[in-house]
Amino acid sequence: MTEINTTPDILAPVTVATMLEQGQQQFERAQIYFGHGTTSAWDEAVYLLSYVLDLPPDADRSLLSEELTDQQQADIQALYQRRVDERIPAPYLTGTAWFCGLPFAVDERVIIPRSPVAELVYNGFAPWCEAAPARVLDLCTGSGCIGIACAYAFEHAQVVLSDISTDALAVATINIEQHQVGNRVRALQSDLFDGLGGQCFDLIVSNPPYVDAADLAEMPDEYQHEPELALASGFDGLDFTRRLLREAEQYLTEEGVLVVEVGNSWVALEQAFPQVPFIWLEFSEGDAGVFVLTRNQLLEHRESFA
Repeated sequence: MTEINTTPDILAPVTVATMLEQGQQQFERAQIYFGHGTTSAWDEAVYLLSYVLDLPPDADRSLLSEELTDQQQADIQALYQRRVDERIPAPYLTGTAWFCGLPFAVDERVIIPRSPVAELVYNGFAPWCEAAPARVLDLCTGSGCIGIACAYAFEHAQVVLSDISTDALAVATINIEQHQVGNRVRALQSDLFDGLGGQCFDLIVSNPPYVDAADLAEMPDEYQHEPELALASGFDGLDFTRRLLREAEQYLTEEGVLVVEVGNSWVALEQAFPQVPFIWLEFSEGDAGVFVLTRNQLLEHRESFA
């Protein structure tokens, strides 16, 4: 007679690694889009799991074998499912994005930080800024991440965060308070330079709207959660940048430098101003679409921009 085993099967413990693999598979099956701080299904799973478990970005791999409680599993799975069902970018789900190794509050009032300008901040904008800038403008600031990161990089600089959107400035103000830099960083509403009262800066950094009409129409669902005001800039993506090039020299000091990200619209910019010697920067991660011009170069080509 065959003996019947009445001992229940012992379920294997659910670990961090188990949940990460589950998330990776779930995201790959759903074919979600990565472009808001991560580049793969695995990294996206890590991002969301780390938020639930309150892990730092540089958490040790030894944590992969840690067992998870039922509640932790449920919370992680809930985020995974929202990411798939609603196509909401991960930083909006967590309320936090990372830039220059710093955490920033974000929500759907601002675009999610992802600019290669972070590498320039790390390098102190060398060699373009020969001395540490005393006054910095983060134009089209959104969450304030670039300007606040500059305040960390240049510990004596006064920094202005400007944006046309009062909603964006509300988020930037939250980040000023969270990083406790209100003694050197302030937020101002301004349509380009109109609200800055003739101030001059040693460094103007801008990640303005630069998406052209064709690209905007084809963007994945995840981008529909971001404010269109911060993305779209006319037929060729250069409506704002043209205005910026016309006016920037008036707001730069004598040795001032302008740094602007235009992304894929760099081709249209070169075609629009073939005589202008844009300095296109190279980045270690292969990013592109960021140029530098000095005040003297802006003055030299004033007629072209007009």
